[in-house]
Amino acid sequence: MVRFAVIGCGRIGRMHARNIKAHPRADVTVVQDVATTAAEETAAAVGARVARTAEEVLADPAVDALFIASSTDTHVDLIAAGAKAGKPVLCEKPIDLDMGRVEACWAEIAPLNPLVMIGFNRRFDPSFKAVRDRIQAGEIGRLEQVVITSRDPAPPPAAYVKRSGGLFRDMTIHDFDMARYLAGDIVEVQAMGANLIDPAIGAEGDIDAAMIVLRAASGALVHINNSRRSVYGYDQRVEAFGSEGMLQAGNRRATTVEAWGAARTAAQDPVLDFFIERYREAYLAEIDHFVDCVETGATPLSSFREGREAQRLAEAAIRSLETGAIVRVSDVAVR
Repeated sequence: MVRFAVIGCGRIGRMHARNIKAHPRADVTVVQDVATTAAEETAAAVGARVARTAEEVLADPAVDALFIASSTDTHVDLIAAGAKAGKPVLCEKPIDLDMGRVEACWAEIAPLNPLVMIGFNRRFDPSFKAVRDRIQAGEIGRLEQVVITSRDPAPPPAAYVKRSGGLFRDMTIHDFDMARYLAGDIVEVQAMGANLIDPAIGAEGDIDAAMIVLRAASGALVHINNSRRSVYGYDQRVEAFGSEGMLQAGNRRATTVEAWGAARTAAQDPVLDFFIERYREAYLAEIDHFVDCVETGATPLSSFREGREAQRLAEAAIRSLETGAIVRVSDVAVR
C-alpha cells in the first residue's frame, strides 16, 4: 500500500485525493493546504488527517509519496524537498513559471536519482494512448502530420490569467507535451496568437487564441490550435496523418445516443464540460501508473524531463510570438 500525502486541496487536489483513495493499492494518509478549511474538508472526504505545514508532511515516516497540487510557485521547492526526503513525487504541471528555476531544481536533485512524475494526464487518456500505440506499431506508416485541437469552454478570470504564466505555459503546455508524446522530440516552433475573446485577458498582456506549428526531429509537422472559448463545450481532439493512413481521437460525450427526427439528424449529447469530466479515466490511469512506478522503481512516462521539455517548447512559443520568428528549441536558453 502506497501511503500518499496530498499537498494542495483546491479543486484538482480534492479530485486527486479521491482518486488515490479509490485505488486498490494506495491511500491518503495526510493532506495539507494553507487554506485550513479546504484541507479539513478534503481530509474528511478521504479519511486522512490534516498537517499544519509541508515540513510536517515531509518529516512524516507514514508518508511514502507526495502528490503536489498546490500553487505553481510552490512546486519547485516541494519537488526538491520531497526528493531530499526520499519520497517519490507526482506534481501537477507546470514545474514552475521560470525556466531557470526548473533547470536549477533538476541540477539540485538529479544526483539523488529521484522518482518525479509531472501531471501530464492526457498521456493516459485511453484514446490518445491508443493513437500513439498505433503510430508506434506502424499502422499509418511514416508519421507526417499531427493536429491537436484544445479549446476551453470559457475564459478563466483575469485574476487567474495574471498569475498563470500566460496561455502557453498554462494551457498549451499540455498540447506541447502531447506533440512530443505523439511525434517525438521537437526542433522548431512558430507561434501566432491574438486577443479575440476577452479584453480583460488582453489587459493582462496575454492572448486567448493561438495557432502553433512545430517541426519534429523526424520531420513530421505538428499543428496546435487553442482557444479560451468554445461555446459547444470542452473541445479535445487529436489527428495523426501518415503515409499509409490517418488516426483520429475525438471528443467525449455523456452517452453515445444519437437522436434522429424531422428537425434534426444524428444529434448527440454536448461534449463533456471541462477537464475533470473529460479526462476522468486519464486521471485514474495516471495515479495507477505512478503507483506502479513507486512499487517497481520504473521511470514514469511523464518524468521531470518530459515536464522540462514541454516547458521549453512553451518558452520557444513565447519567443516566437514576441519576435515573429521561427525559433529553434536548441536555442532556447534560460531566461
